[in-house]
Amino acid sequence: MTELKNDRYLRALLKEPVDYTPVWMMRQAGRYLPEYKATRAQAGDFMSLCKNAELACEVTLQPLRRYDLDAAILFSDILTIPDAMGLGLYFETGEGPKFERPITCKADVEKIGLPDPEGELQYVMNAVRTIRKGLDGQVPLIGFSGSPWTLATYMVEGGSSKAFTKIKKMMYADPQTLHLLLDKLADSVIEYLNAQIKAGAQSVMVFDTWGGVLTPRDYNDFSLQYMHKIVDGLVRENEGRRVPVTLFTKNGGMWLEKIAATGCDGVGLDWTIDMAEAKRRIGDKVALQGNMDPSMLYASPERIREEVATILEGFGTGSGHVFNLGHGIHLDVPPENAGVFVDAVHELSRPYHK
Repeated sequence: MTELKNDRYLRALLKEPVDYTPVWMMRQAGRYLPEYKATRAQAGDFMSLCKNAELACEVTLQPLRRYDLDAAILFSDILTIPDAMGLGLYFETGEGPKFERPITCKADVEKIGLPDPEGELQYVMNAVRTIRKGLDGQVPLIGFSGSPWTLATYMVEGGSSKAFTKIKKMMYADPQTLHLLLDKLADSVIEYLNAQIKAGAQSVMVFDTWGGVLTPRDYNDFSLQYMHKIVDGLVRENEGRRVPVTLFTKNGGMWLEKIAATGCDGVGLDWTIDMAEAKRRIGDKVALQGNMDPSMLYASPERIREEVATILEGFGTGSGHVFNLGHGIHLDVPPENAGVFVDAVHELSRPYHK
């Protein structure tokens, strides 16, 4: 395998020394870049882009040509697993993802099987292999999946939701059925992420986008325990290196200690928690990823640099911080502002790594 020229991202996640804080952005390959829009138009639609390994590789590499990022993230979607389970994923313009056959009862859950990562999901593995080759050791490649709870919300609601009434009805009125679904999803995610690692992903991340809509008890029972199961089931070493795993629960600031106790290497933070507080609570146990508000990228270059400085100061000296946004970059952010952000992290973080 090609030797990694820049492994700061992997070293920071393992709390090993680095000379500056590494940075990447959630959704860094995406709609804020004109070159992405051109490639997506060429593909025809979003899922066609995901399923074409060469084009998925192209959009993964696009932000690396513009910015001095320290990691690439696989271009894919969190709903690949439910799609491969036969729920009929489609995208309504302006409305986001929808499923033709949502999960409504126990019989629906019993019907779905575990997708084969090198069968129904082989297009994702082909993308991973193509991207690794295209990166040529420039930076590490991050693989990812949605969390079981987050995937289940889409599968039961039939698409995006604001109130989550259908899945919460199932959770409270028929918890057995939901646990059956979550357990199947956890097994699928383990197989899926391990296949990504085998195909060349050098780190993996689990996105629990909707964990923050749960009560503390329900978060433990319906989200965290299944992410814990995934962490326990992952391949943690490949190609002679440790494969770090990061867990990210949006609005999960109240549960940091519990997330850190799963055995993950990194905990993703959204912008609603102070970096210094997160460092005090769990920074001796795991690496921290985050956590600038994505909307800060609308600000002036001076204000962006000021915010970067504040977050770096909050973390303080030493390794164990991967700088990121607290969620995905917004589609109408000026691309040059993202460049200001990346450069500011590299420049302003060096004094913290002497």
